[in-house]
Amino acid sequence: MLLTVPGLLDQAQLEKIHQVLAAAPCVDGKLTAGFAAARVKDNLELRADPARMKLLIRILMASLGHHETFRFGALPHRVADPIFACYRPGMTYGDHVDDPIMGSTGPRLRSDIAITIFLNRPETYDGGELAIRTSFGEKQFKLPAGDAVIYPASSLHRVTPVTRGERLVALTWVQSYVRDPAQRELLYELNLAREKLLKEAPEEETTGYLDRCYVNLLRMWAEV
Repeated sequence: MLLTVPGLLDQAQLEKIHQVLAAAPCVDGKLTAGFAAARVKDNLELRADPARMKLLIRILMASLGHHETFRFGALPHRVADPIFACYRPGMTYGDHVDDPIMGSTGPRLRSDIAITIFLNRPETYDGGELAIRTSFGEKQFKLPAGDAVIYPASSLHRVTPVTRGERLVALTWVQSYVRDPAQRELLYELNLAREKLLKEAPEEETTGYLDRCYVNLLRMWAEV
C-alpha cells in the first residue's frame, strides 16, 4: 500500500529543520547502506550530532504521531531515528530494497514500512523522483515540501538522478503492529469506513458491527 501524507510538516517546522541542517556537516551516504545498497547509493547524509538529532527527531515524531493517515496506515509499533539525506546534481540512488533490520542509533526494529518526507519545494530541483516498483508498474513521487509518502520497505525503489538544485528529504522506517501489508491495507480501508460511520451514524447497529470487526481483526493480527 502506498499512502501520501499531505501537510505532515508546516512551514514553521520546515524552516526550523532547514535552519538546523544548514549548519550541519554531511557524510557519504554509503556509510548507512548495506553492502548491496552501497553499490548504487550516491548521496550525502547529516552526520548524527546528538543535539541536532534530538531537535529534529522531536519535530518529526510529534508530527507523525498526530497524523491520522500515519497512525492508521502504518499502525506503528516502533519508529527508527530518521536519516536526513541530500542529493546534489549528479547524485542518485539506484534500485534497492531497504535493510530488513533498522535502528543502528536507536531501537532495533523490523523495517515493515519506509517513509520519505520531502523537505524542499519540487520546483527548486530537477530529477530526484522517488520511483517505487509496484505490481501495477512504477509509481513516481516528487511531493510538495512537508508532504510524505509511506510505502513497503520491501518494495524495489530508487531515486532518479538530480540534475539541478538540491533534493533534501528525511527518511525513517516503521515496525508495524501488523506485519502483513495486505492485512494493514484492509485495516486501513476498514477504518476509513468505520470512522465515517462513527461520526455520521454512531447509533446505527451496522456501525457497531463494523467497529467491532475492525477492533477484533486488529486484535487477531497485531504482534506486540
